[in-house]
Amino acid sequence: MKKASCGLIFLLFTLISSAQKGNYLISAIKDSLKENANAVVRLDQMDITIASQRSMNIKIQRAVSVLNEKGLNDIDAYQHYDKTTAIKNIEAIVYDAFGNEIKKIKRKDFRDQSAASGSTLFSDNRVVYLDYTPVSYPFTIVYTSETETSNTAFIPQWYFLGGYYLSIEKCILNVTFPGDLGFKKKEFQFAGYNIKKTVDTDTRLSYEAVNISAQKAEDLSPSSRDLFPRVMMGLERFHLEGVDGAATNWTDFGKWYSDKILAGTTDLPESTKLKIKEVVGNEKDPVKKAKLVYDFVQKKSRYVSIQVGIGGWKPMLATDVDRLGYGDCKALSNYTKALLQAVDVPSYNTVLYGDRYKSDIQSDFVSMQGNHMILAIPTGNNYTFLECTSQDDPFGYQGTFTDDRNVLVVKPEGGEIVRTKIYEDKGNIQKDKGVYTIDENGHFSGTVSIISEGSVYSKKMQLEHLQPTEKEAHYKEYWDNINNLKLGKITFTNDKENIRFTEDIHVTAANYGAISANKMIFVIDAFNQYTGNVKRIRNRKNPFQIQRGYLDTDEIEINLPTGFSIEFLPSNFELKNKFGEYKTEIIKKENNKLTYKRSMFLNQGKYSNKEYDEYRLFMEQVSRNDNAKMILTKN
Repeated sequence: MKKASCGLIFLLFTLISSAQKGNYLISAIKDSLKENANAVVRLDQMDITIASQRSMNIKIQRAVSVLNEKGLNDIDAYQHYDKTTAIKNIEAIVYDAFGNEIKKIKRKDFRDQSAASGSTLFSDNRVVYLDYTPVSYPFTIVYTSETETSNTAFIPQWYFLGGYYLSIEKCILNVTFPGDLGFKKKEFQFAGYNIKKTVDTDTRLSYEAVNISAQKAEDLSPSSRDLFPRVMMGLERFHLEGVDGAATNWTDFGKWYSDKILAGTTDLPESTKLKIKEVVGNEKDPVKKAKLVYDFVQKKSRYVSIQVGIGGWKPMLATDVDRLGYGDCKALSNYTKALLQAVDVPSYNTVLYGDRYKSDIQSDFVSMQGNHMILAIPTGNNYTFLECTSQDDPFGYQGTFTDDRNVLVVKPEGGEIVRTKIYEDKGNIQKDKGVYTIDENGHFSGTVSIISEGSVYSKKMQLEHLQPTEKEAHYKEYWDNINNLKLGKITFTNDKENIRFTEDIHVTAANYGAISANKMIFVIDAFNQYTGNVKRIRNRKNPFQIQRGYLDTDEIEINLPTGFSIEFLPSNFELKNKFGEYKTEIIKKENNKLTYKRSMFLNQGKYSNKEYDEYRLFMEQVSRNDNAKMILTKN
């Protein structure tokens, strides 16, 4: 009996072991899921159990077969924790291509570090993550974790497809919740995907998705957030930072947030209040006072980045920022608010999604959203928004990280959804004015003044901080159409009052004009030539988006070499369609001089995949004309 029993156990163990191997055999993955994939998610399951308004448990099981080095980022084996969120369990098992277990990774083998390096202030906010270096590819990691939190204001969004070049075998979301907390959900981009809602009752919600093929990234595509299927979830009765909350509209939500979370965070030492009053002096105008305060904050404090999802939404005390001189976006916004309060200027904490890709707070889904905080100062019927994490931004300037999106302004009387500053396409200006000379040997010498405004300013203002070698590399890439480029004197003028950045640059280049026999050939448009290309994409699937439009205008005087006459001059050119307008004009003047004028206006907009080729051809025509050459003949 003992022998039989042992044999039975051995047989059972062998069957279980074989089944596990079979689960993670790379050869078992369908060819259709390997196509275009750097990794294949064999299983991605999240089980969310909301036990009460103050208790949420989240279990994750994620099995990812990594096919090559680029797929390492899709493992996603990490967890944040802080005073309100505890990691109950976290581990991983690594399997080789044949499904054999090769390594077991316990919590002690995960990296555990502060979510904000270089700061003692946020020592409670930490992240545990897997740092695994594979021996060979492909391999599979099975990652499991369990967390407990009292914060139920943030229910994780669920992404059925986490990114490009990633395919999904099976994806499961299970949510259990009490029927009296007002659970709600919002689904995005489900059409065209194999997603089934398996349960949807007063206390449970479940989805299952299978066999989602990897998507290739396509140039100019909208964010994957706006393309791939996802679910947002929230509660009408929730808990955050030790405080119960209830809200069914933004007014109530904002009032609760202001009264219960932000209250008591803006106290300052009397010495600091006196100091900021001295800075403001006798100034009475609220906007001018705010400018002085903003300048004070920029000089006194620095930004410490906290990873998204860490630190909740209760700012640290203004007294701590005042003492230490640093903070995250919430801390610095709140500190600025406290200083403004001390000089009788009202301002409001403002929550949003900060990203170069414009992303809105969902105005029809009242819940804790956003990953960033700025400050709103009422100015008449509008707001002036302050980016308090920047030591360089002009007062009231919104760069491409926070412009043109729906945000939540939190006022004492309630929340309000408003749109941040929209930089109109024709206000995103780059204006070039210059002169260049071509001598009889084809050598080039010129000066140009480049003025940038609107959203273009945010990119150009960074040039001030470049080291000399970085500056040279920037301009050699910018003017990659000029061979043998040598930079002379470079002067920057950053007019923060008018939010205008000017580059004054002297350049030279040997052999810009190609000489053959008695002829010289060169491209007329030297300073602002479009040398990029819009990739040809056969059978494009995604729509495409021009995030921000712009207007470039150029006026360049050209001095031609003495002893040469014009044999060929390109014709004036004009192009206009739904994407924009492009125009060039060449004016002959006396004494072997020309004036070259160019304007390029591009519309922002969202377009269908079927319009992509039309856009590509538009930009090709621009590029071709920018590269138009003139021919001189030696007399």
